[in-house]
Amino acid sequence: MPELLRLLLQLFLSFFKIGIFTFGGGYAMIPLITDEVMTHAWVDSTDILIDFIAISESTPGPFAINIATFIGFEQAGVIGAIVATFGVVLPSFIIILFIAMAFKRFSTNKYVRGFLDGVRPVVPGIIMSVAVVFILKGVFGIVGFNYQDFTFEIGAIIIFAVSLIVSKLKKRIHPVIIVLISGIMGLIIYGFL
Repeated sequence: MPELLRLLLQLFLSFFKIGIFTFGGGYAMIPLITDEVMTHAWVDSTDILIDFIAISESTPGPFAINIATFIGFEQAGVIGAIVATFGVVLPSFIIILFIAMAFKRFSTNKYVRGFLDGVRPVVPGIIMSVAVVFILKGVFGIVGFNYQDFTFEIGAIIIFAVSLIVSKLKKRIHPVIIVLISGIMGLIIYGFL
């Protein structure tokens, strides 16, 4: 029983840390999630973590809650899912509660405005760095930046290109349709049908 309690405490504290130190939503959380998951060896390879992220992004609901619930469930069942989800949600709840109580003062405070203006440009950079790493891993088979590991994953390149073209040609296409098209193409290309 103490082992389960230790694991639940680790899940809570890790996802609480992710929730409190991440600005910019789910995608900005990916580097911190990756670090926490690999540090605690909850996942034994980046491929599995990428699968977790893909499933979390493909299911309805906020990404952070989905990934916390999924990893928590993988580690400790339903109670792990509840603890991890509570850990990632609690910081936002507390912060929003305090902001809501003093919104008028915070909204015009020059230090708060300065902080938020300084954090805002970092978020797209973090998201882009994660996207580049995932594209290099998923499309080109590059792990890290060692040129010797460079291989072309032609199926992933085709899926990536079709998804990009469809999203640019059809301006009002819903992202769910692009995810479904990509999933079907993956089934066809990789022979799971």
